[in-house]
Amino acid sequence: MLASSSQLTGSVGVEKASKGDTISFDRARNSPGQYDLSRINDPFNRVHSSFVPEDVPDAVSEKDLGNEFFKQKKFKEARDCYSRSIALSPTAVAYANRAMANIKLRRFQEAEDDCTEALNLDDRYIKAYSRRATARKELGKIKESMDDAAFALRLEPNNQEIKKQYADAKSLYEKDILQKASGALRSTVQGTQKSQKSEEKINGGSIQPISHSTQKSGLAEVNHHKKDNEQQILVKESLLTEDVDSRETKARSRPQSQGGDGSKEGLSASNSLEQRNHSITKLEMKASVQQLASRAASRVVAEAAKNVTPPTTAYQFEVSWRAFSGDLALQARLLKAISPHELPKIFKNALSSAILIEIIKCLASFFTEDMDLVVSYLEHLTKVPRFDVIVMCLSSTNKDDIRKIWDEVFSSEATPIEYAEILDNLRSKFGLGQ
Repeated sequence: MLASSSQLTGSVGVEKASKGDTISFDRARNSPGQYDLSRINDPFNRVHSSFVPEDVPDAVSEKDLGNEFFKQKKFKEARDCYSRSIALSPTAVAYANRAMANIKLRRFQEAEDDCTEALNLDDRYIKAYSRRATARKELGKIKESMDDAAFALRLEPNNQEIKKQYADAKSLYEKDILQKASGALRSTVQGTQKSQKSEEKINGGSIQPISHSTQKSGLAEVNHHKKDNEQQILVKESLLTEDVDSRETKARSRPQSQGGDGSKEGLSASNSLEQRNHSITKLEMKASVQQLASRAASRVVAEAAKNVTPPTTAYQFEVSWRAFSGDLALQARLLKAISPHELPKIFKNALSSAILIEIIKCLASFFTEDMDLVVSYLEHLTKVPRFDVIVMCLSSTNKDDIRKIWDEVFSSEATPIEYAEILDNLRSKFGLGQ
């Protein structure tokens, strides 16, 4: 049986959610003015979407699920979710969250690595600095932990949690230095005492004094030991001499008697000397700990100065800059390792007013020897993001310091006219007016 033409060309439609709502292609052709694309696209889009599985994970949902697991203290499950989120779309937040899960699981090296990855994506992410400081403290990297906390505090000075973390890290670092210094000093003093005891001779209750030549020999030996190890410190010659003189005086005044009474006297004198030596040792240790700590800090600076590498982030710059604090020559060396046009890229939004002032002071220190380079640094500093805001927020004291440097160094009579004109134009950008 032949179908009618209406059946051949009849309604061909896609059923929508509402009953009887169909679109006839024939009717659409006959009535072009009533052709509604939106009504066609919607059902076809829904048909297409029906082929896509609804349970396909995405980075955000995995991260959110990880957060839920973390709240439930299911740290391993949380870590797995963050890992899947990173695999789908790596973000600083996902890395920092996984770092926190790793800290809870006591996987501190992985936590440090995750925080570093987070900072590679966002070098102003405070939580990443804070969590890396925690991981590094557990790894025994006390100095690096303090640096992370210090940088986070500069980014957010009013954060009480970061303030406490920095104070704790600083205290731990200072304690670590003092312990190392005390250990080195104690080792040296004990070695000196052993040398003294071996030279003391008890003969029938009388203690033979150390000869002047033996004293010199002992000092020479200690001095030689100091050269081998800088952390060991020489016992002061004056204290040793005073101790020896005291023993000589007592030995001469004591009658050299034989027998039991003399033996007791000798033991009493020996105990007295040991007590005096112990008190001298304590005084020397207290006086020398600060000196050793200072030497240790100097060695750290000297070691860092051997290989100055150009920093690529504000964090790297500040860590190196602080390590060279108080030494303009080393800070200038660090600055010269950076191309001026890299400054905006390095600092981004992380340049602080304190660092800006210190950089200007450093530039003034080598202005006369390399004016072109200094002027280039000053020009590119003004291109750092938020530079206008930083200058606007400078204290009156800071502005006075910059003005004095500008007048006495940058705009002095010795400055060539070609540089003087550029520096006059830059003057207003540094908040000094014309």
